[in-house]
Amino acid sequence: MGSAKRGWKLAGGALLVVLAVLAIGETLAWPFLAQPAQNFLTRKLDREVRFTAQPGQSEAAFGVRFLGGVHLRVGQLNIASPGWSRAPHLLEATAVQVDLRYIDLWRFYQGEPRLRIKRLRAVQLDAQLERLADGRASWQFGPPSKTPVADGSSLPQFGRVELANGRLNFRDQQLGADVSATLSLVQGKTPQLQVLATGQYRNQPLKIDLLASGELPLLVGDEVGSVVVASSASAPAPALSAAPLGVQLKASVGRANLTFDGDAADVLGLQKLTGRFQLSGPSLAAVGDPLGVTLPTTAAFRSEGRLTRQGGRWQVEVDEATIGRSKLDGSFVYNTERPVPLLTGRLEGTRLELVDLGPAFGASTGKPVPGKAESAKTAKVIPSRPFDLAALRVMDADVRVDIAELNLNTKFLEPLRPIRGHLTLSGGVLTLTELDARTADGSLRGEVGLDGRKAPALWTADLRWADVRLERWIRQEPLAGQPEAPPWVSGRLYGRAALKGQGMSTAEILASMQGTARSELQGGAVSHLAVEAAGLDIAQALGVLIKGDDALPVNCGVADLAVVAGVVRPRVLVLDTGDSALWVSGTLSLASEQMDMRAVVAPKDFSPLTVRTPLHVGGTFSAPVVGVEKGPLARKLGGAALLALINPFAALIPLIDTGNSDAAKNAAAGCQRLMQATVGRRADRASLSANARSGKAPVAKVKTPLPN
Repeated sequence: MGSAKRGWKLAGGALLVVLAVLAIGETLAWPFLAQPAQNFLTRKLDREVRFTAQPGQSEAAFGVRFLGGVHLRVGQLNIASPGWSRAPHLLEATAVQVDLRYIDLWRFYQGEPRLRIKRLRAVQLDAQLERLADGRASWQFGPPSKTPVADGSSLPQFGRVELANGRLNFRDQQLGADVSATLSLVQGKTPQLQVLATGQYRNQPLKIDLLASGELPLLVGDEVGSVVVASSASAPAPALSAAPLGVQLKASVGRANLTFDGDAADVLGLQKLTGRFQLSGPSLAAVGDPLGVTLPTTAAFRSEGRLTRQGGRWQVEVDEATIGRSKLDGSFVYNTERPVPLLTGRLEGTRLELVDLGPAFGASTGKPVPGKAESAKTAKVIPSRPFDLAALRVMDADVRVDIAELNLNTKFLEPLRPIRGHLTLSGGVLTLTELDARTADGSLRGEVGLDGRKAPALWTADLRWADVRLERWIRQEPLAGQPEAPPWVSGRLYGRAALKGQGMSTAEILASMQGTARSELQGGAVSHLAVEAAGLDIAQALGVLIKGDDALPVNCGVADLAVVAGVVRPRVLVLDTGDSALWVSGTLSLASEQMDMRAVVAPKDFSPLTVRTPLHVGGTFSAPVVGVEKGPLARKLGGAALLALINPFAALIPLIDTGNSDAAKNAAAGCQRLMQATVGRRADRASLSANARSGKAPVAKVKTPLPN
């Protein structure tokens, strides 16, 4: 019995000693644990950790308490960078207080890469973060991993940070970033933190000025983290608030400028935010480049609207976007929480000027290039600037387009009103399907694609047009200069084009183009004066001028073009009227931009005075040359001159044209055959469509084949 009592007394005494040691240790903050703690953290983090006294201060260099968690106090804390890093340290802070929970320490000890720190408090804080192209990051603790983490998932997570001011340097070879930022207190009634950052992002100049007011969360993660700026480390920190903080941001990346005024859940990550924005720059591509978003090269733009971000999901409501003279709006969602980011939404607007999208296809920006002045005869019209195919592979897109007016930027053609389509980008393949555009009572439908998965890019187009009224689509002034004179061409235009080409620019694609284009004019008419002028029929042209121009009905009008290796050649190009037949032959090169076209008018009626000879269109796209063929004209005028030596009235004989030529008859007959074959094919298609709807079997018909 006595021995049991002695045992209890010894145990109680030992417990009292332990409690006394613990009490003394907690009171003195365990200063003798400084070296073991340094050694433990150095081994665990695989880099040197040092605790030193704060310069000029008499306080102890180290102190720690363990009740309710680990509460570390260090005069000056220094965590070294890994051996491969250029930075002088990873973290350096003065007057440091760190609070950790045991559960977080246990998880980190068991191998969790991300250390959770409940609170970090310091007067000064300097962080130097660096990541290499191979994924190694200075914030990845422990021995080097075989598979380096490519994001910031191993960064320590802070529940709360309190500091007077701080500095952050961030260098990332993967993002092309080299940024220096300072965090400082702006005195006032409401706590305000100002973040100033300069440097480069995606190898473009970066400048950020951010002002945050209220409770200031630092980073949002599994736990809400915050930064509270105080005038000194001993100043009491306000209680954590769930209310969002006000954020005012001015930023420029490259040539793009952004202002934002709204609310955010954190200061540095901006993982949750909502507010109004204004964005401007010399081109939409200037915004897409630093964000890794594929946007077209355009004219200068300015936009404003509302921006909301939830983690990797960005939602943008564009109230107004001005691109050159274009006026657009829309709603978009950009989701980066996918292996390949996805842009979805709708693009709308009241007006789109084609010239504002010209740079996207390699058109000139209008700025002269030193030493590259070209004469009109040698200047190229087709854009030759190379495409950025890599930009087509960094994201996917699914956007509906609905624009009230597309202006073709020529005073001679009526705009498309409206134009609709479905724009998709997937795996480097850009397509515009469900194209539906209206103009001059007619329609344009089809699809266009650009396959940029490998070089050279493959471009394809399948377009169909119908019921286009030429007198409205082509803006025309009466040739006779009389308000009541008819337009020089009218009627409804039908047709189809199936084309493809390969290249790294618009010029290369057109130079390699293959395919066909076919168009027919129905119910048409042409200016009588235009026909006589094209045939150089002086007598009849004078007669039309005297009595006034009128419209000649078009019996048949067909243009059947073949495109081979960028050279356009008419297989058939005929316009047949009751007065004359006109057909065109020759070539038009999209590669060299050279023209060699010949137009011949064959009369069907008598004319006493004509110098009828083929017309020739040559030269280049930038400097066309229109004239008459000199051989036939010289023969007529030479014959007239010789006969004039015999009798002046005999000089008129070579200038008389009896009409009814075989050429006119052959052209008219060929045109009619093509038109009839086309009508037959349309009838067959209509019959097949009707039978398909009714469930009847199709009836086989023999018809004249047409060129593809």
